Amino acid sequence: MKDDSYKELLTRIEDQLSKVEVKKTDRIEIPKAETFWIGQKTFFRNFSIYPKLLRRTTEHFMMFLSKELATSASLDGDRAIFIGRKTPDSFDFILKRYIRQYVVCTVCDSYDTSLDKVKRLYFINCEACGAKTTAGSR
Repeated sequence: MKDDSYKELLTRIEDQLSKVEVKKTDRIEIPKAETFWIGQKTFFRNFSIYPKLLRRTTEHFMMFLSKELATSASLDGDRAIFIGRKTPDSFDFILKRYIRQYVVCTVCDSYDTSLDKVKRLYFINCEACGAKTTAGSR
């Protein structure tokens, strides 16, 4: 008899939960990459906003972009200069990959993380849930 009332309660709860809509929205909005070409160089105009927005070092972010684009890069004030003509779509794709590998918590999908280097490994420390995971594993 207790099993029937328990099952009834579970059914009622499931019905109530199925009516609730969960909207997942990212807390931060990632702007599109603004690039332009001069000769055979690509200028990443809004480069400097990304390390600040993602709370990562400029050097780490620049090194990741440089490796992913397989080219050398340098900073010129608030913008970055890459050798070769690169499309804005390639920057957007690489930005999403960087965020997935080095910013977002793998446990709770929070952007409130810090990146620590221990010897040769990077670790993502989540400030929201307390998880510590190796970076670049996604």
